[in-house]
Amino acid sequence: MTETLGGRGLVLNEPLLWEKGRKGRCGFSMPKRDVPVHELDPDLAGPAPDFPDLGEVDVIRHYTRLSTWNFGVDTGMYPLGSCTMKYNPKTNERQAGLPGFAKAHPLLPSSLTQGTLALMYDLERYLAEITGLPAVTLQPAAGAHGELAGMLVIYAHHKKNGGQRSKIIIPDTAHGTNPASAALCGYKPVPVSSNEQGILSAESISAVMDEDTAGIMVTNPNTLGLFEENIREIAAIVHDKGGLVYCDGANMNAVMGIVDMSEIGIDVLHLNLHKTFSTPHGGGGPGSGPVCVTPELEPYLPVPRVVKEGETYRLSEDFSDSIGKLHTFHGHFGVMVKAYSYIRALGAAGLKEVSQLAVLNANYVKESLKDTFHLAYDRPCMHECVFTDKHQAPQKVSTLDVAKRLMDYGFHPPTIYFPLVVSGAIMVEPTETESKENIDQFIDAMKRIAKEAAESPDRLHQAPGRCKVRRLDETTAARKPCLAG
Repeated sequence: MTETLGGRGLVLNEPLLWEKGRKGRCGFSMPKRDVPVHELDPDLAGPAPDFPDLGEVDVIRHYTRLSTWNFGVDTGMYPLGSCTMKYNPKTNERQAGLPGFAKAHPLLPSSLTQGTLALMYDLERYLAEITGLPAVTLQPAAGAHGELAGMLVIYAHHKKNGGQRSKIIIPDTAHGTNPASAALCGYKPVPVSSNEQGILSAESISAVMDEDTAGIMVTNPNTLGLFEENIREIAAIVHDKGGLVYCDGANMNAVMGIVDMSEIGIDVLHLNLHKTFSTPHGGGGPGSGPVCVTPELEPYLPVPRVVKEGETYRLSEDFSDSIGKLHTFHGHFGVMVKAYSYIRALGAAGLKEVSQLAVLNANYVKESLKDTFHLAYDRPCMHECVFTDKHQAPQKVSTLDVAKRLMDYGFHPPTIYFPLVVSGAIMVEPTETESKENIDQFIDAMKRIAKEAAESPDRLHQAPGRCKVRRLDETTAARKPCLAG
């Protein structure tokens, strides 16, 4: 390939609105007043708000120009490992925007919300079928919130069945929020290292699992993009000591339609609807982090829950062992509609194909670049693969330099320096929605950067050179932050 996505283009500067405004400009005509004028009490009025006077053209161009500085999945490939930033069909946004869903007030009685309650009820059933875990709550608002809900369920289970425990096992390949979720529930995280293959060994779990340990929080596939092959044996060890197995399902995009979580010993699983099931996360949300559990743990799920009586749906709080309410009303309903639309559109075969293509794309990237960048674990991966900067280190080119230079080629950088178990990690997740042509452009850009690192490393040290903003002084920003606003 001779062309790259990155280009200089016509990148326009844009001042603050206060600098752009001019006295007397107005973007709209006020309607004719039909009530008499009444002066506001000066004690209540306060100083006049400092709003700039702007014409319609000023406002339109301001926000349009700002939008051209942004990068998202609608702009190009977003290969963030561990994040599943995939493009998602716009039809799901349309369904979520239907007036009956978008304008349904959460305080309406169940007699006037049968459609919304039916959708939630059916979505729970779909997620139960996809995961193999029959009881589901949609209430958690995001992935970390789902983690907390899952740990609260485990806490409630142990409290109900003979006493509380004090520890939880957390592998070094788990997601970073796992220890915090466990600690919030009063558990002491017990770290366990992965083996030379990048996965957990049964022996390492057996060495730390005891009757004072509530269970294990495992991410599967883990944050190295590898499937925990010993999970059944690990689950048996944990269950034998009375513990429970929590699985972080953030990487479900690689295994849905393929892995039955109950069959591999999982008791509690959270999902990210905003990652796997239609809405890429980022930009402040909203998200949705449902939790799926075994029948034994169903009594502890949060309330209210949607129940079906005959052909009628209603919300019920009649669950005495519930961990209580985790969110106002029902959770982030708009995200649920998108996930429901996504599942119904693809069906069982389509969801399985999503996983297969995600794994295929990641392995294609891995095999294409493993002779150019050092591969942390040279074995088949799932939805993501992890490279390092080991081959570029002799030229004093770091992972950060590679990421900055990739921006010049028109790609959002992948996740870097995570997971922490790999030094100088470059974590790539192409997702299933990228075509071979798009992935080939990314691979070509990475190979060009590796060549530059060998021949002209200073170019990488100064990157990016084509972006709106040049490389920031991150060291000074961290040591002397400007917090004045």
